[in-house]
Amino acid sequence: MTGVVAAEQAPADPGSGLPQPGRTVAVACVLTAMSLVVLDAGMANVALPSMASSLQAPPATVVLVVTAYQTALVMALLPCAALGEWLGYRRIFTAGVAIFTVASALCALAPSLPWLITARFLQGLGGAAVMALGVALLRVSVREGRLGAAVGWNALTVALSSAAAPALGAFILAGLGWPWLYWVNLPMGALALACSRALPAAKGAGRPVDPLSVALNGLTFGSLVIGAEMAPRQPHMAGLVLAIGVLSLLGLLRREVPKAAPMVPLDLLRGKPFRTSVIASVCCFAGQTTGLVALPFYLQHELGQTLLTTGLYMTAWPLSVAAAALAAGRLADRAPTAWLCALGGTCLALGLAAMALVPLEGEPRLLVPFVMICGLGFGLFQTPNNRNMFLYAPVERSGAAGGMQGTARLTGQTAGAVLMTLLFAATTIDAAPRIGFGLGAVLALLASGVSLLGLAPRRGSTRRRRSVASHF
Repeated sequence: MTGVVAAEQAPADPGSGLPQPGRTVAVACVLTAMSLVVLDAGMANVALPSMASSLQAPPATVVLVVTAYQTALVMALLPCAALGEWLGYRRIFTAGVAIFTVASALCALAPSLPWLITARFLQGLGGAAVMALGVALLRVSVREGRLGAAVGWNALTVALSSAAAPALGAFILAGLGWPWLYWVNLPMGALALACSRALPAAKGAGRPVDPLSVALNGLTFGSLVIGAEMAPRQPHMAGLVLAIGVLSLLGLLRREVPKAAPMVPLDLLRGKPFRTSVIASVCCFAGQTTGLVALPFYLQHELGQTLLTTGLYMTAWPLSVAAAALAAGRLADRAPTAWLCALGGTCLALGLAAMALVPLEGEPRLLVPFVMICGLGFGLFQTPNNRNMFLYAPVERSGAAGGMQGTARLTGQTAGAVLMTLLFAATTIDAAPRIGFGLGAVLALLASGVSLLGLAPRRGSTRRRRSVASHF
């Protein structure tokens, strides 16, 4: 790699991007790392029964393999973003890839469930750096007018990886066993590390990270995630844990408010376009997750499908997201993004509402168009909405925007999953999916309405963007 791309290249102007061939290698590095993180999360979900059998652990306990990863991810997103702004995006992103790769080897070598849970938590810390800083690095790697396309490439990578993960995981499990789900991460991680020399090497802003804020942030998001997952089973204990999370959040916000560039990006959230994009993202991810959790139960219990056919029907969703992401990336650089987000949220709402209301009379093929409409709608929403967040933030605050984007995504996903858990506890397994589709449609429609409240920046308004940046 050293003979092809200079190790210390950086764009002369933040809007000019990297010169070729470094730009292509840098983009490939980010997308490879993003694919690595998404594939690993998807494959781990399908491996839980095999892990429980191999490690002689009860199913309820082995779920901690997933919970540990998600908890570490949401706890570390904002701190990793702040570290990136302090020490440089490339340095922290590369460290995240390295941690994730080493943790993957530890997962593969795990002799017991506690070892595996600890290694998964470490993986989550590395994955947080990748997810928080990936799009920020894309932003400074490509030309200013190509940000929408770059966000579209990222969304396409995530969607295709999400679609491939269950089938790839099942294939590896059938032939090699669950430790190989983690061994296969090593060559991808090594490739991303080799390509990382092409990433922009701009120095950080030199703002040290506040250790107390990091601790409060971890306590806040860790308590909220764990409390939300405990709520259906242990409501009283969950209430106590959630109360700790809320108190920690209040302490965190009080400490962060006076700062010029806080770890929790309050400076960006004061801007209406950024704030509405974050709220819309939470609503849309909650709606999508509600639908995705309800869908397999609907296919198996209402329509009598097998595990294999259920997986095949569900694949239409992420594939449609991938198809829409490419088109949305191009449109986002040319059209008012608030209207694109509103259209995408409305399409997602229509697809979910159709699944809730239209009688299929035992014919699952009639469900496919509705699933595709959901995927197309979400893909059309996600790319311009993410572009709004990054374009509204100054370049030097791209890390904070990325951390907030990931936090909004995980908050929405957790809310959607908890909502479906509560529905399954309160109603029957046959009624809950349709109710979930309906509630998901309401959340998606809410995301559409919120998107229209923000004024998205338009292409070519460089002077306006710089004046907005100077406001912060």
